[in-house]
Amino acid sequence: MRLGLILSEAFTGLRRNASMVISVILVTFVSLTFVGAAMLMQMQIGKMQSYWADRAQVAVFMCATVSDAPSCTAGQAATQEQIDQVTATLDGPALAPLIRNYTFSTSDEVFEDAKAQLPEDIAGVVTADQFNATFSINLVDQGQSDVISEAFSNQAGVEEVTDQMQYLEPLFQTLTVATYVAVGIAGLMLVAAVLLIATTIRLSAFARRRELGIMRLVGASNRFIQTPFVLEGVLAALIGSALASVAVWAIVGVGVNQYLRDRIGFITSWVGFADVAIVVPVIIVIGVLLAALSASFAIRRWLRA
Repeated sequence: MRLGLILSEAFTGLRRNASMVISVILVTFVSLTFVGAAMLMQMQIGKMQSYWADRAQVAVFMCATVSDAPSCTAGQAATQEQIDQVTATLDGPALAPLIRNYTFSTSDEVFEDAKAQLPEDIAGVVTADQFNATFSINLVDQGQSDVISEAFSNQAGVEEVTDQMQYLEPLFQTLTVATYVAVGIAGLMLVAAVLLIATTIRLSAFARRRELGIMRLVGASNRFIQTPFVLEGVLAALIGSALASVAVWAIVGVGVNQYLRDRIGFITSWVGFADVAIVVPVIIVIGVLLAALSASFAIRRWLRA
């Protein structure tokens, strides 16, 4: 009976403040959708970094006849002796523990691979000695690529050392900034949701101030009086959280699986419904907790003796 009375009071408050409740639902929905999107974006960045860190290579480009680096002799490609020196360094005790594996492509092999991609008019005028013989190195820890760069910096016969991850860092940084923007917007929207919930509860309490006074006179406890108002905020936030959960599911189910996955080929590891299963409980808990706390603080002034 007591539970039924509490629920009846909560739904009565929701009906009396329908417009404010709808506002709470919409603001909670938008803010938690941003929270969920930010979490998914951060998960996607983590998947991409993990995928490419495991596959990105450090390339050591040997001098070609067209190289103009200080470590190269003008018009002369790297000699076999210089190539052997690089091989010995890679196999040496200092670098070998850092390297998972490496391959070496001669300038002829690089030229053959390039011919398939070059226009015919260009492929007909270039020669193999204009292409760099290349060591492609997979590291145990991609974060130690600087060690490779330092080992071959200014070494005779080596034109350049490049880390493929450096080309992906701007993308990761851009996505991270976008995540921060989403989090910032979500934070502002959550503040707005908290204020709306508090305002809704205050209006509901003011409209029922005579009832509250009677309940206090007959000995009703503060908890009994407070619970319906807290439930009002929680129910509104729960509906907003449910809508946000649907939106997060749609982001992955439609936005990722049906649109982005087929259009962005270089990303092979995408967030999926397993990640949604992690995000949805988090945004529901955030919505319910914020609503419960804001409603509790809002009703306290009406419970003072």
